[in-house]
Amino acid sequence: MIGIWRLVQVTARDPEGRIIPSEFGPTPIGTVQFDAERMMAALGDSRPPAAGETRFWVAYTGVWDFDGTVLSTRVDAAHPANRIGTDQVRQVRFEGARVVLQPPLRMVKGVVNHLELAWEKVG
Repeated sequence: MIGIWRLVQVTARDPEGRIIPSEFGPTPIGTVQFDAERMMAALGDSRPPAAGETRFWVAYTGVWDFDGTVLSTRVDAAHPANRIGTDQVRQVRFEGARVVLQPPLRMVKGVVNHLELAWEKVG
């Protein structure tokens, strides 16, 4: 996991497994960096906001642990701030040169979302 990773794809699915729009929009952008002890991630919707609209984005950092299938980060700084002090847990799988992170299910605009975020190592 150590290195710099670039977000290449976000896939959101509803409870029936159908692909649905993600809050990251059609052109998500992001980066995550892991060193021996800490990680830092920032990602969001890369489109410019329309009038009166905001775009979704998230960033956090903290000490991380990876057991080969589960990545857990103890967050000590974040946007949104309600992540501070939480453990951000992601299921992890490798697909060739990519790593795919799966956060827990969450409700977005009244629909349960299952996300998969695919990353490629760039450094």
